[in-house]
Amino acid sequence: MKKSRIVIASSPVNGRQGIDWDTRRKRKIADITQALTVSPVDVAALRRMAISEGGLLTDEIRCQVWPWLLNVTPQVLDHEPETVERENNKDYNQVLLDVQRSLRRFPPGMPDEQREGLQEELIDIILRVLKRNPQLHYYQGYHDIVVTFLLVLGERLATALVEKLSTHHLRDFMDPTMDNTKHILNYLMPIIERVNPEVHDFMQQAEVGTVFALSWLITWFGHVLSDFRHVVRLYDFFLACHPLMPIYFAAVIVLHREEEVLECECDMAMVHHLLSQIPQDLPYETLISRAGDLFVQFPPSELAREAASHDSMATTTFKDFDLASTQQLPDSVLRRRRRQKQAALESSAASTAVAVAQPSAARRFVRLAVMGLTVALGAAALAVVNTALEWAPKLDLFP
Repeated sequence: MKKSRIVIASSPVNGRQGIDWDTRRKRKIADITQALTVSPVDVAALRRMAISEGGLLTDEIRCQVWPWLLNVTPQVLDHEPETVERENNKDYNQVLLDVQRSLRRFPPGMPDEQREGLQEELIDIILRVLKRNPQLHYYQGYHDIVVTFLLVLGERLATALVEKLSTHHLRDFMDPTMDNTKHILNYLMPIIERVNPEVHDFMQQAEVGTVFALSWLITWFGHVLSDFRHVVRLYDFFLACHPLMPIYFAAVIVLHREEEVLECECDMAMVHHLLSQIPQDLPYETLISRAGDLFVQFPPSELAREAASHDSMATTTFKDFDLASTQQLPDSVLRRRRRQKQAALESSAASTAVAVAQPSAARRFVRLAVMGLTVALGAAALAVVNTALEWAPKLDLFP
């Protein structure tokens, strides 16, 4: 089949500009090239490059590195994708509807004929993966992930990587029910509580739950971010990390918006609306660094018990949410009282918060020195090598 990869200009998001960045960019490209040319390929180094500032920099580099991050062998890439039978396919109608609604995911100004050809390839990739893996169940939002791989890699390479991703990182989302997806969402509030109890308590009081983050999680933010550069930067990060890293990134977005959240009326519908409207000008590199740090400080194993017992709004339906939002009244009085109490305890709470939110400098430095990384992003890379070992062997993701 004809390879139809779309070359989309990539540049660092929220990275420093000028000569300093150009120098570091050239050095990074050289390091990636070196990691790819040694025998065996230095996958650990590629993971560090994918996590560190700027990610993998260009789509050309992603074509070379993403397969290694998912342990997709070159032999698999040599196989010609089979023809997909659409007639009597149980998923075809829903996939077609979703793909037809995905116009904004394609580069602006793309000729209609080219876009329509890519949409046909998108349908084929999805149906092909589902046919090969009948245990997988299509969900709305899956196409948002697949289209990203298609635009970066082209049909053949995208098919192989999406299949591996679907049977590993996305596996919980592709069950017959949403039970496992709800469970992953249940990690969100415990992470927020560890870092900022005030934001956690406010959200609990508003009974907003975690439904606002559902589309973030199941599309790896592809559905909610308008700038393709930001999407692929996050995909670099997520592909190099533990499958639960997207929920940590969701948590740091909420924490980054602390002031907006606490200034919002303590009302379910209003807080849900605020959090659902994700800002497009987020400091992505800073948030990626923070998500990695939080993963090291509060690994999934530490949060598992709370996540299992957490009473999350994600366990209800959107109909239940709509009904509750009409009955929930703004609670500015309680919010004011809580802030007064917070002010009274500010001195003691501040020291506690610092102790909880930040690892000791010595401990963090030792961890980062082991990996030989920059202070900004070492923790996340360390998590990839250490904590990911809990799941990687059984999934055969690490060669």
